[in-house]
Amino acid sequence: MSAAAVDPTPGTVTRALLLPDLGEGLTESEIVAWRVSVGESVKLNQIIGEVETAKAVVELPSPYAGKVSALLAEPGDVVAVGAPIAEFEVAADAVRTPSAAGSPSGGPLASEDAAPRRQATLVGYGAMPDTGARPARRGRRLTVVERSEPESKPVAPVVGSAVVEPLVVEPSEAGPMAAAERPRSTPPVRKLAKDLGVDLVALNGSGPRGLITRDDVLASIGTPSEPEAAPAAGAPVPVAGGGVVRETRTPIKGVRKLTAAAMVSSAFTAPHASEFLTVDVTPAMELIARLKASRSFADLKVTPLTLVAKAVLIALTRNPTLNSRWDEAAQEIVQYHYVNLGIAAATPRGLIVPNIKDAQSLSLAGLAESIAKLAQTAKDGRSGPAELSGGTMSITNIGVFGIDAGTPILNPGEAAILAMGQVRRLPWEYRGEIALRQVMTLSLSFDHRLVDGEQGSRFLADVGAILADPGMVLTMV
Repeated sequence: MSAAAVDPTPGTVTRALLLPDLGEGLTESEIVAWRVSVGESVKLNQIIGEVETAKAVVELPSPYAGKVSALLAEPGDVVAVGAPIAEFEVAADAVRTPSAAGSPSGGPLASEDAAPRRQATLVGYGAMPDTGARPARRGRRLTVVERSEPESKPVAPVVGSAVVEPLVVEPSEAGPMAAAERPRSTPPVRKLAKDLGVDLVALNGSGPRGLITRDDVLASIGTPSEPEAAPAAGAPVPVAGGGVVRETRTPIKGVRKLTAAAMVSSAFTAPHASEFLTVDVTPAMELIARLKASRSFADLKVTPLTLVAKAVLIALTRNPTLNSRWDEAAQEIVQYHYVNLGIAAATPRGLIVPNIKDAQSLSLAGLAESIAKLAQTAKDGRSGPAELSGGTMSITNIGVFGIDAGTPILNPGEAAILAMGQVRRLPWEYRGEIALRQVMTLSLSFDHRLVDGEQGSRFLADVGAILADPGMVLTMV
């Protein structure tokens, strides 16, 4: 770390903040920025920095009230989960003297372990309870960070609508690096190994503290993995003998890395089928023009995406199999009775698919407002994990890039995705004659385990019918 650590002040003890497990199956995160500096005093739960996961930028609250004594990672550093990233000086009188039974050194148990703990809430960490103490949550085994006092449990950062517990350093009888009961790996890696028939017990993990990574699994079956370590992002590759640089290499990480893994998993797990329908959407475009002139929609952004989204929600009520999930572990089909509608968004950080919760309950005006808000949040890089998870079906608007049609890959865990192409003025048969009409192509991909060709076709036909004649809604609801 470039900033030097400060010497401990008499009467204080040092406490470490370990990079927490943010609950996305990741083994590392990138430090985006620090909001404090070495030597600065901080309050409990004060935001001290930001880390970027593969899905979102998450704020880190301080788990202690005290002084920042060291920042152990620079912005831009990729840090393993469980690694120390900052240290704090905490007043010694805030940590009681240990007593006999439970310190790692065999000495007395710190009386703070018996003290009441704050209850985690969705918006903070609450007040101290009047009586009783919560039982300690069993943590994952990691290398013990040596300190003069037992580590107190760091405050968990709030991510979206869920409280994320940090990793707990837990010494074991066999020593700080005792082997776990099963090979250490993340859920996606275990699933990949299961799908490929790889026995994780036979593998040696190359990740932090022996973690078995995706690369280890692929290497065990002779499948090439990611390229070896590349130069820093954007660094040109030298050309022998000088001349024009012909290549630039960028490390694969963050959103790009997660998107790639998710798309590979989806493509090789769910059997994709795709269908296309070209529709005369002139009546829908005329409706949009009338809505924009309407007082009720004066402050709302109504676009073709708004109408397509509403048409999708109506069509799902008639074709519910497209709003379901295949649960391989339970060997069950999960039918959703709500729609969390995903809208694919291209952002500076890469492609993300935030979703509108319970979209089926929204009016057209409410849907227009939600889509605009979702798009702005994604553009600003503020989409949180809660908005990026739990989707049930998605729409991708490739028309904004001038594209007519494509075969989109399913968002993992979803049964269908609809791509809407560009609205073009084309010669079209209209009332027995050829006329210039506004035409759009719809591309539907679906999981053929869940959706039969008939069901996919009926859904696509319903969406097309609504866009070709919005009055058809009256016959569908």
